[in-house]
Amino acid sequence: MSNLGIPQNTIEILQKYNFRMQKKYGQNFLIDTGVLNRIVDAAEITGEDCVLEIGPGIGTMTQYLAERAGAVVAVEIDKNLIPILEDTLSEYENITLINEDILKVDINKIVEEKNGGRPVKVVANLPYYITTPIIMGLFESHVPLESITVMVQKEVADRMQVGPGTKDYGALSLAVQYYARPEMVANVPPNCFIPRPNVGSAVIRLIRYEEPPVQVADEARLFALIRAAFNQRRKTLVNALSNALELGITKEQAAEALEGMALSSTIRGEALTLEQFALLAEKLPGKKGS
Repeated sequence: MSNLGIPQNTIEILQKYNFRMQKKYGQNFLIDTGVLNRIVDAAEITGEDCVLEIGPGIGTMTQYLAERAGAVVAVEIDKNLIPILEDTLSEYENITLINEDILKVDINKIVEEKNGGRPVKVVANLPYYITTPIIMGLFESHVPLESITVMVQKEVADRMQVGPGTKDYGALSLAVQYYARPEMVANVPPNCFIPRPNVGSAVIRLIRYEEPPVQVADEARLFALIRAAFNQRRKTLVNALSNALELGITKEQAAEALEGMALSSTIRGEALTLEQFALLAEKLPGKKGS
């Protein structure tokens, strides 16, 4: 089977099947063998691994993964791509194709059936419009994961790894860093894709923590606080938290908790570290599970 990382081979397949990109699925196919190798190298794929690939497209990266992994499970939402994938991946016996929406698939069941419940590695060239729900869905459902190595919009990759006090720092930064250690792998320009996206891309690797770096009694409440802090990021933390009715926190309670942490009542959420948010979640009263 021809290497789909070579642009003319991708074009041949698209023409052979008269395939038209669907904007609703955010389809941009990678056509750079150097980038493909960097992704698979960064993911540290070995013959012992079961890899979950999200959005295989026409099978470009799937080929690279299948060469190195023990097993690959590729989940593709677009039914029009399934006959193409059956063609481009016909030589590989270690690939399972699933025509489903990754947000609706029982990934825990896949991991149990395909890898005996042992942690899998996720590798993907993610559609930009749905990057955050996919990544957070993987973490929050507590799927046995070793790492997630993904191509995302450059701006999103930046948000995942930055710390307090920067404009990119927000709820996504804190959520990702609660579950995993982020590592930037590579910046990828638009000319590495068909069709060319309007923005730059980046490959980031998220290495799952065995235990989160902070301990909280109520994980859901921690993230409710974080969301509230950044939903109104220009407001002081006291105002942002008291405005979030679902938290049941008054301005006085928020100010008192911050004072107990030696923090000003005029501080904004973007100035707090993950550790400080965890401490705040423990100090504040309110509705549990909110």
